[in-house]
Amino acid sequence: MRIRSLLAVAGSVAALSLTAVSPASAADPAVLSTAGGDLAVGDVITASLATGTNATFYSTATGTSGVSCTTSSFSATVTDNPTAPGTATESLTQQAFTGCTSNVLGVLGVTSITVNNLPYTATVSSGGGVTVSAATGSNIRTTVVLRTLLGSVNCVYEGPSLVGTASNADNTIAFANQPFTKLSGSTLCFSNAFFSAKYAPVSAGSPVIVN
Repeated sequence: MRIRSLLAVAGSVAALSLTAVSPASAADPAVLSTAGGDLAVGDVITASLATGTNATFYSTATGTSGVSCTTSSFSATVTDNPTAPGTATESLTQQAFTGCTSNVLGVLGVTSITVNNLPYTATVSSGGGVTVSAATGSNIRTTVVLRTLLGSVNCVYEGPSLVGTASNADNTIAFANQPFTKLSGSTLCFSNAFFSAKYAPVSAGSPVIVN
């Protein structure tokens, strides 16, 4: 009888322990969430430029010569969203730029800017770090088509990755002076391009929070 009593007590303690642990575990947030709860695999995240900002491709990190766009947006699909702290993964399926102009001598205008070879992989860490990268062995590639006195010119730029920062303060993702080098194009295409943009609010139906 004594042995049975001890076993019964041990079983009760174990059950109480599991009851105490389970709610806390269930409440742990994923890396990416909204006010409505954690994002699920397949959820789509979108954003446009923060109000009053431009996306820029300047020839130097500190200069103002190059291309500036009044409109840009992106769309990404969640492919993994583990419990925080951790790193969530997304597939960047769309990034667009319109309303672009250039102040480069000899350039009359900007016909288009195209982000090539999508989709790219984007990771978001609990600390707010954001990295966009291409498949192994590839680079991120962007083609800028310029209208010039000599006709249309294609400027192709490549870079290994984009590194940015996500902030919960204003639900933004910001990229500052991310370097690209010219892969091909005429002398009217600047040798280097430094990309900067601030997207807000980053949303999946409601603003996205990084945990």
